Amino acid sequence: MNDALETPLRFIDEKSGANADTVLPFQVDALDVRGRVVQLGSALDTLLERHAYPPAVSRILGEATILTSLLGTALKFEGRFQLQTRTDGPIDLLVVDFEAPDKLRGYARFNEARVKQVVGSSAPHASLSAQLLGHGHLGLTLDQGPHMSQYQGIVALEGQGLEEAAHQYFRQSEQIPTRLRIAVGEVLDGDGQAHSWRGGGILVQFLPVSPERQRQADFDPGDAPEGVDTPAFVEDDAWLEARSLVETVEDHELLDPSLSSERLLYRLFHERGVRVFEGMPVREACRCSEPRIREMLQGFAEEERVAMVADDGRIGVTCEFCSKHYSFDPADFKSTDPS
Repeated sequence: MNDALETPLRFIDEKSGANADTVLPFQVDALDVRGRVVQLGSALDTLLERHAYPPAVSRILGEATILTSLLGTALKFEGRFQLQTRTDGPIDLLVVDFEAPDKLRGYARFNEARVKQVVGSSAPHASLSAQLLGHGHLGLTLDQGPHMSQYQGIVALEGQGLEEAAHQYFRQSEQIPTRLRIAVGEVLDGDGQAHSWRGGGILVQFLPVSPERQRQADFDPGDAPEGVDTPAFVEDDAWLEARSLVETVEDHELLDPSLSSERLLYRLFHERGVRVFEGMPVREACRCSEPRIREMLQGFAEEERVAMVADDGRIGVTCEFCSKHYSFDPADFKSTDPS
């Protein structure tokens, strides 16, 4: 085993996969980069299968979940990180929540007929995600609790997928040189039949001591006046090397249950030396509960609750994230209304 790996390689569990449901932080000192690798097995499969979405919708929600895991696990405090898209595409809404330190949940809203039309077209697979999302925006929200202000970054979705939208976010909002790769796929059994979802991703960021080394290319200013030369931008050699290495990562490397996160990092950075830190487990878990739903219903006016009463005389609420159904007696809320 290479001394650059600070933690031993874990044995592979053939049922759950290498490092399943774990985010592994790492650092490459020689290149001044830090990052995280995520592998999701049962957590992602549970999140997607409970909704029984069409495969194309599940895949994109899976990509959003991987991206949220990479970004949300950077939280150093109790709080929530949310990814949300609102677009004009067949999948008009995606929401994925990460609640520190380890809870993930998500759902998608879509037009089934439009999804089938896009999937059935002859468009190349690489553009499928962009076509299903359409045009709109991607919002990334950091909620640090009731006593702290929220932070939100917005990126326009203009025909690109989530991976490229994340790159735009870091260029425009964070201004930190960042490169990431995400992949989602179905794990096949011995007969070649899909039986579970799996996802993976890697994120690397250039964080040198000198701010000048972290400088990125300026946005194109448009047509410069005649005689004005725009100086060529030269990327830092260390960042160019790190970014180029991450760009070589292929989907099958992120999805292979037999390839651990440590081994992937060794493949990429063994010549420079890579340090890995304690992995952070993540799990699919919803925040809904009967008390939370009851409190929400108490916030409605009585006439609004009357309109919610179904034919069976009960108020029914189904959580969009976990599909759990709650049923309430309307009479339980009358005493809580102001007189």
